[in-house]
Amino acid sequence: MVDYHVSKLNPIEIIPNSPTFQMTSNQENSVKFSKKICLFYCPETKALAERIAAQSDCIQLRSISWRTFEDGFPNLFISNAQGIRGQHVAFLASFSSPGVIFEQLSVIYALPKLFVASFTLVLPFFPTGTSERMEDEGDVATAFTLARILSNIPISRGGPTSLVTFDIHALQERFYFGDKILPCFESGIPLLKKRLQQLPDSDNISIAFPDDGAWKRFHKQLQHFPTVVCAKVREGDKRIVRLKEGDPRGRHVVIVDDLVQSGGTLIECQKVLAAHGAAKISAYVTHGIFPNKSWERFKPDTTGCPEEEMSYFWITDSCPLTVKEVKNRPPFEVISLAGSIAAALQI
Repeated sequence: MVDYHVSKLNPIEIIPNSPTFQMTSNQENSVKFSKKICLFYCPETKALAERIAAQSDCIQLRSISWRTFEDGFPNLFISNAQGIRGQHVAFLASFSSPGVIFEQLSVIYALPKLFVASFTLVLPFFPTGTSERMEDEGDVATAFTLARILSNIPISRGGPTSLVTFDIHALQERFYFGDKILPCFESGIPLLKKRLQQLPDSDNISIAFPDDGAWKRFHKQLQHFPTVVCAKVREGDKRIVRLKEGDPRGRHVVIVDDLVQSGGTLIECQKVLAAHGAAKISAYVTHGIFPNKSWERFKPDTTGCPEEEMSYFWITDSCPLTVKEVKNRPPFEVISLAGSIAAALQI
């Protein structure tokens, strides 16, 4: 497969990280892509589905008619439903808002009952992951609710549904799923590591974690890099980011976390790292959510001021709506999950 190198002239070019760079022989490659997959997708994930299909001739795209009745409820139709009998079937979902979840769940519950050989749900971003705990009586852990809904997807002829998701927010959430679903927890970090190796200053990279949660989640995958750990401390009614350990002086520091919403924590971490002498600052998150266009807070490096500007901000295409918004807007650069998803579909 072809790897595209990203230049400063086109900072948002999507990098299809083909899984073939991990292969050691043509024989391994042929084994890796041996199972034929019928891949369905929702309207938001069409572009990602096409990139996944481009990874292998064994992955064929199939269409669904996404219509609505006059009252606004879904009017859905799975094309050539009889043609997928006995086939391995997958659905690429995007639960970007509560308004689109119901229509996709309707399809997700229907596909395994069409006498398919197996069914895989690919949900790159598990959206309620930050609502995983109850701190006060009355709090509703919606992450557990969504996990229970997915755990009750009908069983196909091949057995329970397989779920592929990336960098779920809290590690304990893997235990929210029931016995009727087989979660496969993937990570975007290997793709980040490959991208960092392509940088001209790859020998001067340090990894910064904005809090202990990010360190627990990712430090083992990034243990070969010098690390900096920040921490949130409470001062009165405010939570302040402080440098906990590590030395960023003179380094190109890459802040790593699983997701970003408003971006407040990343910006505070950026300021702390710059104050302690970081030469350049970049960021990586697997899931760029950015509600209310909060991505606008991040400015490209044009004047060499690491306190206010970022050299790169890497995200994956797990959130398709964000990818559309940040297109051709430095410092953003998208690393595609297509190769990793294609490989996961062959498990």
